[in-house]
Amino acid sequence: SPQIEVIPCKICGDKSSGVHYGVITCEGCKGFFRRSQLPTVSYSCSRQNNCQIDRASRNRCQHCRLQKCLAQGMSRDAVKFGRMSKHQRDSLIAEVERYQRQQQQQLQGEAQSVLAYPSKTRQDRSPQLLQPMPSAYSFAGETECNGKSFSSVRPIFSLLSHIFHPSLSVLHPAPSRPVSEFDSRQPSPDLMGIRSFDHMEDAFNPYRHSLRNIDELCASIVRSHRETSQYRVEELQALRWKVFSREEIQAYQSKSVDEMWQYCAIRLTDAVQFVVEFAKHIPGFRVLSQNDQIALLKTGSMEVVLVRMSHFFNTENNTVFFDGKFAGTEVFKSLACSDLIASVFDFAHGMCALKLTEHQIALFTALVLINADRPCLEDRARVQRVQRDLELGLTHILHRDNQDSLLHKLYQRMAVLRSLCSLHMEKLRWFSQRYPLTVHSLFPPLYKELFGSEAELLPGTTH
Repeated sequence: SPQIEVIPCKICGDKSSGVHYGVITCEGCKGFFRRSQLPTVSYSCSRQNNCQIDRASRNRCQHCRLQKCLAQGMSRDAVKFGRMSKHQRDSLIAEVERYQRQQQQQLQGEAQSVLAYPSKTRQDRSPQLLQPMPSAYSFAGETECNGKSFSSVRPIFSLLSHIFHPSLSVLHPAPSRPVSEFDSRQPSPDLMGIRSFDHMEDAFNPYRHSLRNIDELCASIVRSHRETSQYRVEELQALRWKVFSREEIQAYQSKSVDEMWQYCAIRLTDAVQFVVEFAKHIPGFRVLSQNDQIALLKTGSMEVVLVRMSHFFNTENNTVFFDGKFAGTEVFKSLACSDLIASVFDFAHGMCALKLTEHQIALFTALVLINADRPCLEDRARVQRVQRDLELGLTHILHRDNQDSLLHKLYQRMAVLRSLCSLHMEKLRWFSQRYPLTVHSLFPPLYKELFGSEAELLPGTTH
């Protein structure tokens, strides 16, 4: 079957999940269009009916999003046709092949550069071949990692390496241009390849830890953090007091457990995709083996989402930005895991109390992700080198801001993050046992492969 998912969502540019209502779309736009077809739904635009719809802005104007869905050809009638005709299938296959050729030609024609850190490029290194997956992972059975079963490595490789365009056998770099010119909210294909060289990997550079290089490191990470944030500060400030009405809260509470879990899984997966984009622009991340990149994302992406969530938190009324408005814990009642929700809100409140600057949050989230203590790393020493550079960067930022005492508090938060993620896995295991079909059929693939396989490995799981 054609790899339809290589083509981005025709509505918002996000990663697609197949053909829905006659058009290649992501899970988010599929669900939006389904809800828009309810007889009681009516949308209007507060601007001029020409709002830009992309991954970051798609929730701002439902009217313009629906108009784009219709303009692209989405229709409830499309699902009634059943199986595709030969002409439709041939057309789809041709589009997939054409898209793949375009991406390969574009990447093959690009010249080597380093992404904003540092400003100098090296001409004496040729692109490396894409590292093959370890042979142990090529079998359908489980592999061993530190004596523990780790069958989840293979599926997460298949999905995350797809995000990294595994069809290209050479790690071609992106075109030379300033980071500020791209917007990761609508990731362009030229940012999806893994670069072959990062200045931080050059351990023989005598200036590797100079103040200038540390400044460049910090600036690069802050830039990437800004450009991969789901919402801008000013956007959230403008919506700060837009909360759910009593009727809206009751509507969420009336959802079934499995429906609300599915809904939140989709929202969480959206946030994780921004974290993946952020990770790819952390200096040093791209020189790690693909196995180690995947292992770090698999174990750290949820923690980064939780740290970023504090950015969406309003401490004055104890609400978090969710689905277009600020929501209190009562909105999530039908998830049936009040202890997890309360703990997440407590963590967000505690993070807000630290009053971290944008620079501090950026360096902290990078350090949360690049952690050499994660399981199943192939080259732990290389991860440690990248981690040390990030530790230097965070220490430098805190010292510059006269807030050295924050470092200990941030490390304490890392321990809390671990326990929160363990609680999330425990709840997911509980849910998976009761609603296996929902998890298997309706949860986003990225969510299942990041979290589902780990949940299955927890003690007490039944199959």
